[in-house]
Amino acid sequence: MPVAPPPPRTLPLTALRAFEAAARLRGFAAAAAELGVSPGAVTAHVKALEEALGAALFQCQTKGVRLTALGAAAAGEMTEAFDALARAEAVLRAKAAPQVVHVATLPAIAQLWLSPRLPALRAAAPEISVSVTALEAPPNLKRAPYDLSLFPAETGGRLVAGDALFPVCAPDMAARLTSVADLAGVPCLSDASWAGDWAAWLAAAGAEIAVRGPVYSLYALAVEEAVNGAGVLMGHGMLVAGPLAQGRLVAPFPQRLPVSRGLRLWSARAVSKGSAVARVADFLCAPGGVGTT
Repeated sequence: MPVAPPPPRTLPLTALRAFEAAARLRGFAAAAAELGVSPGAVTAHVKALEEALGAALFQCQTKGVRLTALGAAAAGEMTEAFDALARAEAVLRAKAAPQVVHVATLPAIAQLWLSPRLPALRAAAPEISVSVTALEAPPNLKRAPYDLSLFPAETGGRLVAGDALFPVCAPDMAARLTSVADLAGVPCLSDASWAGDWAAWLAAAGAEIAVRGPVYSLYALAVEEAVNGAGVLMGHGMLVAGPLAQGRLVAPFPQRLPVSRGLRLWSARAVSKGSAVARVADFLCAPGGVGTT
């Protein structure tokens, strides 16, 4: 009676994914951040893979790790394989839910720039659902399950909106300011991610003064505090346009400093004309934020 031999054991996919990410990003901590696990979990996966292979894939160094010859030989093809797997997964998602568009962007952009435009998009294309995820850094669109990425950058993608720096505050606060020098006597609000904005604008305005005030980790909160009269905020034109148009904020000084990092849009892959992703992208890139769908 013939006996079928046992099938060969395949290497665990999770361990292969951990190895590929660590090899591509050149570190276990960076791989852990991308995969959404702890560095210890990545270490354990790589160790299990090395034990299954009976050979080392990384060498420990004083600062981090580096690939062995074996690891380097496999890393490139492993990256190509996982990129292909991500593309296949994206095709499945698109065909299963073709009218859902997933957008990744900064929290401030999600709240202050994107959210005000969504009602018009829903009215123009009610059959399309837009899912928004706030991230602190642009995702790897080859791997992450997002269709569009909307982040400030100097180059690349499609330019959606330019940006400029200038102080903004509530009308009552503006009444206390007759010159740029008066900023030294009022709270000057800033965002932790854009800590150099005040220094850059003051230098461009030719003002040799020191300003101080609360620092916020959420730019949208800083905007609300400026509206509430807490102080003068260094405004990003693309993010404070709404409160300025409503009169909740005013610009007390005429000096504006253009910045090279405009708001730019990337798509995860080539999108077909007329698809839900293409229609949302065209809408967001249209002048004034109102596009034709």
